[in-house]
Amino acid sequence: MFAVTNVDDLLLLAVYFGRTAGHHAAAWRIVVGQYAGFLAILAASVLGALGAGLLPDAAIPYLGLLPLLLGIRAAWTVWRDRHRPDDGEAAEPGDAAGPGIWQVAAVTFANGGDNIGVYVPVFAVAGVAGMTVYATVFLIGVAVWCAAGWFLATRPPVAKVLSRWGHLVLPVVLIAIGLVILVEGGAFGL
Repeated sequence: MFAVTNVDDLLLLAVYFGRTAGHHAAAWRIVVGQYAGFLAILAASVLGALGAGLLPDAAIPYLGLLPLLLGIRAAWTVWRDRHRPDDGEAAEPGDAAGPGIWQVAAVTFANGGDNIGVYVPVFAVAGVAGMTVYATVFLIGVAVWCAAGWFLATRPPVAKVLSRWGHLVLPVVLIAIGLVILVEGGAFGL
């Protein structure tokens, strides 16, 4: 679940690390910023899940509609962007110092709507103990993602493949997660 909801962050991390051009202080700012943004995503997800605890048990499985709808929206975006004419603008090159901590954190959090949409229903079903395990695994995942982003930044062919196909994986997995939550929660009476 972490990997799928953060494919886009992996690509962003690779771009950020690519802009640091060997400046170790800049690389650490990216790592700290990624953790700050992801902690904000986790906090919003936990609060949302605890708020979902106010719902009747029969309503909890229907929280799976959120990742399902996010997946459909992501699929629509992929389809729409595929059929949009290219404006030919190139990305602006960044400075060698790379982005600041709060820039990375803000982008991570702003890009985390799909994370929150998926994590809230999963956390609501998992309970406090399950949320603790998920949060621990996800925080370890951030470290792995930072290392992978750095690795990708130093291997352009790998980054090119991920940037080409990563956007197709996200909608499929979001839809699958939504359906699993709906089915396992008994939303369809199965």
